[in-house]
Amino acid sequence: MTDKGGPLIYLDNAATSFPKPPEVVEAIRAALLAPASPGRSGHAASLAAARAIHQARKNVARLFGVEDNSRLVFTANITWALNLALEGLGLKAGDHILSSSLEHNSVARPLARLAAERGVIWERVPLDGEGLSDPAEFRKLRRSTTKLVVLNQASNVTGALAPAREIKEAVGEVPLLLDTAQTAGAMDLSDLGQWADLVAFTGHKGLLGPTGTGGLWLKPGLRTRPLATGGTGSASESLIQPDFLPDALEPGTANTHGLAGLAAGAGFILETGADQIRQHELGLATAFLDGLSQIPGLTVWGPQNPARRVATISVSLAGWSCSDLSSALEQEAAILTRAGLHCAPLVHQTLGTLAAGGLTRFSFGFFNTLEEIKTALTTLDKLARRKD
Repeated sequence: MTDKGGPLIYLDNAATSFPKPPEVVEAIRAALLAPASPGRSGHAASLAAARAIHQARKNVARLFGVEDNSRLVFTANITWALNLALEGLGLKAGDHILSSSLEHNSVARPLARLAAERGVIWERVPLDGEGLSDPAEFRKLRRSTTKLVVLNQASNVTGALAPAREIKEAVGEVPLLLDTAQTAGAMDLSDLGQWADLVAFTGHKGLLGPTGTGGLWLKPGLRTRPLATGGTGSASESLIQPDFLPDALEPGTANTHGLAGLAAGAGFILETGADQIRQHELGLATAFLDGLSQIPGLTVWGPQNPARRVATISVSLAGWSCSDLSSALEQEAAILTRAGLHCAPLVHQTLGTLAAGGLTRFSFGFFNTLEEIKTALTTLDKLARRKD
Protein backbone atom coordinates (compact mmCIF):
# COMPACT_ATOMS: atom_id res chain seq x y z
CA MET A 1 0.00 0.00 0.00
CA THR A 2 1.12 3.58 -0.58
CA ASP A 3 1.04 6.36 1.99
CA LYS A 4 -2.19 7.49 0.30
CA GLY A 5 -3.80 4.14 1.01
CA GLY A 6 -3.91 2.98 -2.63
CA PRO A 7 -2.28 -0.11 -4.11
CA LEU A 8 1.30 0.08 -5.31
CA ILE A 9 1.74 -0.82 -8.98
CA TYR A 10 5.28 -2.05 -9.44
CA LEU A 11 6.36 -1.87 -13.09
CA ASP A 12 10.13 -1.85 -12.61
CA ASN A 13 10.92 -5.55 -12.82
CA ALA A 14 13.81 -5.01 -15.24
CA ALA A 15 15.64 -3.38 -12.32
CA THR A 16 14.71 -6.05 -9.79
CA SER A 17 11.71 -8.35 -9.58
CA PHE A 18 8.97 -7.70 -7.02
CA PRO A 19 7.30 -9.26 -5.22
CA LYS A 20 9.38 -12.35 -4.54
CA PRO A 21 7.56 -15.67 -4.15
CA PRO A 22 6.88 -16.53 -0.49
CA GLU A 23 9.17 -19.55 -0.86
CA VAL A 24 12.09 -17.22 -1.55
CA VAL A 25 11.47 -15.09 1.52
CA GLU A 26 11.14 -18.17 3.72
CA ALA A 27 14.30 -19.78 2.32
CA ILE A 28 16.32 -16.64 3.06
CA ARG A 29 14.83 -16.39 6.54
CA ALA A 30 15.62 -20.04 7.33
CA ALA A 31 19.20 -19.68 6.09
CA LEU A 32 19.74 -16.54 8.17
CA LEU A 33 18.50 -18.34 11.28
CA ALA A 34 20.84 -21.32 10.74
CA PRO A 35 24.34 -21.51 12.27
CA ALA A 36 26.10 -22.34 9.04
CA SER A 37 29.27 -21.69 7.07
CA PRO A 38 29.20 -23.90 3.98
CA GLY A 39 32.27 -25.99 3.26
CA ARG A 40 34.10 -24.75 6.34
CA SER A 41 33.00 -27.32 8.90
CA GLY A 42 31.83 -30.91 9.08
CA HIS A 43 28.88 -30.42 11.39
CA ALA A 44 25.29 -30.82 10.31
CA ALA A 45 24.53 -27.10 10.00
CA SER A 46 27.50 -26.53 7.69
CA LEU A 47 26.53 -29.49 5.55
CA ALA A 48 22.95 -28.20 5.32
CA ALA A 49 24.22 -24.84 4.10
CA ALA A 50 26.36 -26.55 1.47
CA ARG A 51 23.31 -28.51 0.31
CA ALA A 52 21.31 -25.27 -0.09
CA ILE A 53 24.03 -23.83 -2.31
CA HIS A 54 24.23 -27.08 -4.27
CA GLN A 55 20.47 -26.91 -4.79
CA ALA A 56 20.80 -23.40 -6.22
CA ARG A 57 23.47 -24.67 -8.60
CA LYS A 58 21.30 -27.61 -9.66
CA ASN A 59 18.18 -25.49 -10.20
CA VAL A 60 19.87 -22.80 -12.29
CA ALA A 61 21.72 -25.45 -14.30
CA ARG A 62 18.38 -27.14 -15.06
CA LEU A 63 16.92 -23.85 -16.29
CA PHE A 64 19.87 -23.49 -18.69
CA GLY A 65 19.90 -27.12 -19.82
CA VAL A 66 23.39 -27.61 -18.36
CA GLU A 67 24.43 -31.17 -17.50
CA ASP A 68 27.57 -30.52 -15.42
CA ASN A 69 26.48 -28.01 -12.79
CA SER A 70 30.00 -27.75 -11.35
CA ARG A 71 30.80 -25.47 -14.29
CA LEU A 72 28.21 -23.00 -13.04
CA VAL A 73 29.98 -20.65 -10.61
CA PHE A 74 28.32 -18.15 -8.32
CA THR A 75 29.31 -14.50 -8.09
CA ALA A 76 28.00 -11.42 -6.29
CA ASN A 77 26.02 -10.31 -9.37
CA ILE A 78 26.02 -10.48 -13.15
CA THR A 79 28.43 -7.54 -13.41
CA TRP A 80 31.03 -9.54 -11.51
CA ALA A 81 30.28 -12.57 -13.71
CA LEU A 82 30.75 -10.57 -16.91
CA ASN A 83 34.02 -9.13 -15.61
CA LEU A 84 35.14 -12.62 -14.64
CA ALA A 85 34.73 -13.66 -18.26
CA LEU A 86 36.01 -10.53 -19.96
CA GLU A 87 39.01 -9.99 -17.70
CA GLY A 88 39.81 -13.66 -17.28
CA LEU A 89 39.85 -14.97 -20.85
CA GLY A 90 43.33 -13.60 -21.49
CA LEU A 91 42.40 -11.17 -24.25
CA LYS A 92 45.41 -9.21 -25.51
CA ALA A 93 46.39 -6.36 -27.84
CA GLY A 94 45.02 -6.84 -31.33
CA ASP A 95 42.32 -9.29 -30.30
CA HIS A 96 38.98 -8.36 -31.84
CA ILE A 97 35.71 -8.42 -29.88
CA LEU A 98 32.25 -8.01 -31.40
CA SER A 99 29.26 -6.88 -29.37
CA SER A 100 25.78 -5.65 -30.13
CA SER A 101 24.96 -1.95 -29.88
CA LEU A 102 22.59 -2.66 -26.98
CA GLU A 103 25.12 -3.43 -24.26
CA HIS A 104 24.66 -2.38 -20.65
CA ASN A 105 27.54 -0.65 -18.83
CA SER A 106 28.31 -3.95 -17.11
CA VAL A 107 29.70 -5.02 -20.50
CA ALA A 108 30.54 -1.68 -22.08
CA ARG A 109 32.80 -0.43 -19.28
CA PRO A 110 34.91 -3.60 -19.03
CA LEU A 111 35.27 -3.64 -22.82
CA ALA A 112 36.25 0.03 -22.87
CA ARG A 113 38.89 -0.70 -20.23
CA LEU A 114 40.24 -3.67 -22.19
CA ALA A 115 40.51 -1.44 -25.25
CA ALA A 116 42.27 1.35 -23.32
CA GLU A 117 44.59 -0.77 -21.20
CA ARG A 118 45.30 -3.85 -23.32
CA GLY A 119 44.77 -2.65 -26.86
CA VAL A 120 41.84 -4.96 -27.52
CA ILE A 121 39.78 -3.92 -30.56
CA TRP A 122 36.10 -3.58 -29.68
CA GLU A 123 33.59 -3.25 -32.51
CA ARG A 124 29.83 -2.76 -32.09
CA VAL A 125 27.48 -4.31 -34.62
CA PRO A 126 24.81 -1.93 -36.00
CA LEU A 127 21.10 -2.59 -35.54
CA ASP A 128 18.13 -2.49 -37.87
CA GLY A 129 15.37 0.15 -37.73
CA GLU A 130 13.62 -1.52 -34.79
CA GLY A 131 16.77 -1.94 -32.76
CA LEU A 132 17.18 -5.63 -33.56
CA SER A 133 20.44 -7.48 -34.20
CA ASP A 134 21.02 -9.22 -37.53
CA PRO A 135 23.14 -12.41 -37.53
CA ALA A 136 24.37 -11.57 -41.03
CA GLU A 137 26.00 -8.40 -39.67
CA PHE A 138 27.93 -10.43 -37.12
CA ARG A 139 29.06 -12.84 -39.86
CA LYS A 140 30.16 -9.93 -42.07
CA LEU A 141 32.18 -8.21 -39.32
CA ARG A 142 33.88 -11.33 -38.00
CA ARG A 143 37.66 -11.31 -38.55
CA SER A 144 40.40 -13.89 -38.27
CA THR A 145 41.39 -12.07 -35.05
CA THR A 146 37.89 -12.16 -33.52
CA LYS A 147 38.29 -13.89 -30.15
CA LEU A 148 34.93 -13.22 -28.53
CA VAL A 149 31.36 -12.14 -29.24
CA VAL A 150 29.43 -10.50 -26.38
CA LEU A 151 25.68 -10.34 -26.69
CA ASN A 152 22.93 -8.84 -24.57
CA GLN A 153 20.14 -11.36 -25.15
CA ALA A 154 17.49 -8.71 -24.46
CA SER A 155 17.92 -4.97 -24.09
CA ASN A 156 17.11 -3.53 -20.68
CA VAL A 157 15.89 -0.39 -22.48
CA THR A 158 13.99 -1.45 -25.60
CA GLY A 159 13.26 -5.04 -24.62
CA ALA A 160 14.51 -6.14 -28.06
CA LEU A 161 15.35 -9.85 -28.18
CA ALA A 162 18.51 -10.81 -30.02
CA PRO A 163 18.46 -13.96 -32.19
CA ALA A 164 21.24 -15.31 -30.02
CA ARG A 165 21.42 -18.88 -31.31
CA GLU A 166 21.43 -17.67 -34.92
CA ILE A 167 24.21 -15.19 -34.11
CA LYS A 168 26.25 -18.01 -32.55
CA GLU A 169 25.77 -20.02 -35.74
CA ALA A 170 26.88 -16.99 -37.77
CA VAL A 171 30.18 -16.57 -35.90
CA GLY A 172 30.98 -20.28 -35.78
CA GLU A 173 33.79 -21.29 -33.43
CA VAL A 174 34.21 -17.83 -31.91
CA PRO A 175 33.11 -18.07 -28.26
CA LEU A 176 29.85 -16.31 -27.39
CA LEU A 177 29.38 -14.66 -24.00
CA LEU A 178 25.65 -14.26 -23.41
CA ASP A 179 24.26 -11.67 -21.00
CA THR A 180 20.94 -13.07 -19.74
CA ALA A 181 20.16 -10.33 -17.20
CA GLN A 182 16.76 -9.67 -18.80
CA THR A 183 15.92 -13.18 -20.01
CA ALA A 184 16.89 -15.72 -17.35
CA GLY A 185 13.66 -16.83 -15.69
CA ALA A 186 11.50 -14.82 -18.09
CA MET A 187 11.63 -17.31 -20.96
CA ASP A 188 12.67 -20.86 -21.74
CA LEU A 189 16.47 -21.02 -21.92
CA SER A 190 16.78 -24.77 -21.50
CA ASP A 191 18.75 -25.09 -24.75
CA LEU A 192 21.66 -22.84 -23.71
CA GLY A 193 23.81 -25.78 -22.72
CA GLN A 194 23.66 -27.00 -26.34
CA TRP A 195 25.11 -23.94 -28.08
CA ALA A 196 26.24 -21.11 -25.78
CA ASP A 197 29.87 -20.84 -24.62
CA LEU A 198 29.59 -18.57 -21.58
CA VAL A 199 26.36 -17.55 -19.88
CA ALA A 200 26.22 -14.73 -17.30
CA PHE A 201 23.12 -14.39 -15.14
CA THR A 202 21.74 -12.41 -12.24
CA GLY A 203 19.60 -13.76 -9.44
CA HIS A 204 17.46 -10.79 -8.50
CA LYS A 205 15.51 -10.18 -11.71
CA GLY A 206 13.67 -12.89 -13.61
CA LEU A 207 15.12 -15.65 -11.44
CA LEU A 208 13.11 -14.13 -8.55
CA GLY A 209 15.94 -14.36 -6.03
CA PRO A 210 17.55 -11.68 -3.88
CA THR A 211 20.15 -9.09 -4.83
CA GLY A 212 23.77 -10.06 -4.31
CA THR A 213 23.45 -13.26 -6.37
CA GLY A 214 24.50 -14.14 -9.89
CA GLY A 215 26.96 -16.28 -11.75
CA LEU A 216 28.68 -17.55 -14.86
CA TRP A 217 28.47 -20.86 -16.71
CA LEU A 218 31.41 -21.96 -18.87
CA LYS A 219 31.08 -24.76 -21.39
CA PRO A 220 33.52 -27.67 -21.07
CA GLY A 221 36.96 -26.77 -22.39
CA LEU A 222 36.72 -23.06 -21.57
CA ARG A 223 38.72 -21.61 -18.71
CA THR A 224 38.87 -18.13 -17.23
CA ARG A 225 41.44 -16.79 -14.80
CA PRO A 226 40.00 -15.97 -11.35
CA LEU A 227 39.64 -12.29 -10.49
CA ALA A 228 40.38 -13.08 -6.85
CA THR A 229 41.88 -15.96 -4.87
CA GLY A 230 41.41 -17.07 -1.29
CA GLY A 231 39.78 -19.64 0.92
CA THR A 232 37.57 -22.27 -0.66
CA GLY A 233 37.32 -24.92 2.03
CA SER A 234 39.10 -27.29 -0.37
CA ALA A 235 42.80 -28.09 -0.94
CA SER A 236 43.53 -25.97 2.12
CA GLU A 237 47.09 -27.31 2.39
CA SER A 238 48.07 -25.50 -0.82
CA LEU A 239 48.84 -21.81 -1.31
CA ILE A 240 47.69 -22.15 -4.91
CA GLN A 241 44.03 -21.66 -5.78
CA PRO A 242 42.33 -24.97 -6.68
CA ASP A 243 42.15 -25.49 -10.42
CA PHE A 244 38.83 -27.34 -10.45
CA LEU A 245 35.36 -25.79 -10.77
CA PRO A 246 33.48 -24.31 -9.09
CA ASP A 247 36.14 -23.79 -6.38
CA ALA A 248 38.65 -22.18 -8.76
CA LEU A 249 36.32 -19.23 -9.31
CA GLU A 250 34.51 -19.07 -5.95
CA PRO A 251 36.96 -17.76 -3.33
CA GLY A 252 35.63 -16.76 0.08
CA THR A 253 32.54 -17.73 2.02
CA ALA A 254 29.46 -17.93 -0.15
CA ASN A 255 26.36 -15.77 0.22
CA THR A 256 24.49 -18.67 1.79
CA HIS A 257 21.17 -17.00 2.54
CA GLY A 258 21.15 -15.25 -0.84
CA LEU A 259 21.81 -18.48 -2.70
CA ALA A 260 19.17 -20.28 -0.64
CA GLY A 261 16.75 -17.62 -1.90
CA LEU A 262 18.01 -18.08 -5.45
CA ALA A 263 17.47 -21.84 -5.17
CA ALA A 264 13.87 -21.18 -4.16
CA GLY A 265 13.34 -18.61 -6.93
CA ALA A 266 14.72 -20.93 -9.61
CA GLY A 267 12.69 -23.75 -8.10
CA PHE A 268 9.53 -21.65 -8.41
CA ILE A 269 10.28 -21.12 -12.12
CA LEU A 270 10.95 -24.82 -12.69
CA GLU A 271 7.64 -25.69 -11.03
CA THR A 272 5.63 -22.95 -12.74
CA GLY A 273 7.24 -23.37 -16.14
CA ALA A 274 9.33 -20.76 -17.96
CA ASP A 275 6.97 -20.97 -20.94
CA GLN A 276 3.97 -20.10 -18.75
CA ILE A 277 5.86 -17.12 -17.31
CA ARG A 278 6.79 -16.00 -20.82
CA GLN A 279 3.21 -16.26 -22.07
CA HIS A 280 1.85 -14.28 -19.14
CA GLU A 281 4.40 -11.49 -19.54
CA LEU A 282 3.93 -11.49 -23.31
CA GLY A 283 0.19 -11.04 -22.80
CA LEU A 284 0.81 -8.04 -20.57
CA ALA A 285 3.24 -6.51 -23.07
CA THR A 286 0.81 -7.05 -25.94
CA ALA A 287 -2.04 -5.37 -24.07
CA PHE A 288 0.22 -2.46 -23.11
CA LEU A 289 1.53 -1.94 -26.64
CA ASP A 290 -2.01 -2.02 -28.04
CA GLY A 291 -3.12 0.60 -25.54
CA LEU A 292 -0.11 2.82 -26.09
CA SER A 293 -0.96 3.12 -29.78
CA GLN A 294 -4.08 5.10 -28.80
CA ILE A 295 -2.28 7.69 -26.65
CA PRO A 296 -1.54 11.01 -28.41
CA GLY A 297 2.07 12.19 -28.51
CA LEU A 298 3.48 8.94 -27.21
CA THR A 299 6.40 7.11 -28.87
CA VAL A 300 7.31 3.48 -28.21
CA TRP A 301 10.96 2.56 -28.67
CA GLY A 302 11.97 -0.89 -29.86
CA PRO A 303 10.19 -3.71 -31.71
CA GLN A 304 6.47 -3.28 -32.31
CA ASN A 305 5.95 -7.04 -32.45
CA PRO A 306 5.65 -8.25 -28.83
CA ALA A 307 7.10 -11.65 -29.76
CA ARG A 308 10.42 -9.96 -30.59
CA ARG A 309 10.86 -8.44 -27.18
CA VAL A 310 10.69 -9.18 -23.48
CA ALA A 311 8.10 -7.41 -21.33
CA THR A 312 10.19 -4.24 -21.08
CA ILE A 313 8.83 -1.18 -22.90
CA SER A 314 10.34 2.29 -22.93
CA VAL A 315 8.40 5.34 -24.05
CA SER A 316 8.65 9.07 -24.53
CA LEU A 317 5.74 11.49 -24.31
CA ALA A 318 5.64 14.83 -26.07
CA GLY A 319 5.92 17.72 -23.66
CA TRP A 320 7.31 15.59 -20.83
CA SER A 321 10.83 14.80 -19.72
CA CYS A 322 11.28 11.15 -18.82
CA SER A 323 11.94 11.98 -15.17
CA ASP A 324 8.85 14.21 -14.88
CA LEU A 325 6.71 11.54 -16.52
CA SER A 326 7.95 8.85 -14.16
CA SER A 327 7.37 11.11 -11.18
CA ALA A 328 3.84 11.98 -12.34
CA LEU A 329 2.97 8.29 -12.76
CA GLU A 330 3.96 7.67 -9.16
CA GLN A 331 2.13 10.72 -7.84
CA GLU A 332 -1.05 10.07 -9.82
CA ALA A 333 -1.45 6.33 -9.39
CA ALA A 334 1.49 4.90 -7.36
CA ILE A 335 2.97 3.43 -10.53
CA LEU A 336 6.68 2.74 -10.15
CA THR A 337 8.76 2.94 -13.34
CA ARG A 338 12.34 3.86 -14.15
CA ALA A 339 13.42 6.99 -15.99
CA GLY A 340 16.80 7.98 -17.40
CA LEU A 341 19.60 6.19 -19.21
CA HIS A 342 19.18 2.84 -17.44
CA CYS A 343 22.98 2.35 -17.14
CA ALA A 344 22.98 1.83 -20.91
CA PRO A 345 24.20 5.01 -22.63
CA LEU A 346 25.21 3.09 -25.76
CA VAL A 347 21.59 2.09 -26.28
CA HIS A 348 20.38 5.68 -25.98
CA GLN A 349 23.20 6.84 -28.24
CA THR A 350 22.01 4.30 -30.81
CA LEU A 351 18.37 5.36 -30.41
CA GLY A 352 19.15 9.09 -30.42
CA THR A 353 17.66 9.61 -26.94
CA LEU A 354 20.89 10.35 -25.07
CA ALA A 355 20.66 14.15 -25.28
CA ALA A 356 17.07 14.07 -24.00
CA GLY A 357 18.19 12.28 -20.86
CA GLY A 358 16.74 8.90 -21.77
CA LEU A 359 13.28 7.33 -21.63
CA THR A 360 10.61 6.17 -19.20
CA ARG A 361 10.67 2.40 -18.83
CA PHE A 362 7.84 0.04 -17.90
CA SER A 363 8.86 -3.54 -17.17
CA PHE A 364 6.42 -6.27 -16.25
CA GLY A 365 6.83 -9.47 -14.27
CA PHE A 366 4.95 -12.67 -13.57
CA PHE A 367 3.00 -11.15 -10.68
CA ASN A 368 1.69 -8.15 -12.60
CA THR A 369 -1.93 -8.17 -13.78
CA LEU A 370 -3.96 -6.88 -16.71
CA GLU A 371 -5.77 -4.53 -14.30
CA GLU A 372 -2.45 -2.89 -13.49
CA ILE A 373 -1.71 -2.53 -17.19
CA LYS A 374 -5.08 -0.85 -17.70
CA THR A 375 -4.40 1.56 -14.85
CA ALA A 376 -1.01 2.45 -16.33
CA LEU A 377 -2.59 3.10 -19.74
CA THR A 378 -5.39 5.22 -18.27
CA THR A 379 -2.89 7.28 -16.30
CA LEU A 380 -0.61 7.78 -19.29
CA ASP A 381 -3.56 8.90 -21.41
CA LYS A 382 -4.62 11.35 -18.72
CA LEU A 383 -1.11 12.80 -18.54
CA ALA A 384 -0.84 13.00 -22.33
CA ARG A 385 -4.02 15.09 -22.48
CA ARG A 386 -3.18 17.33 -19.55
CA LYS A 387 -2.86 20.99 -20.47
CA ASP A 388 0.14 22.88 -19.14
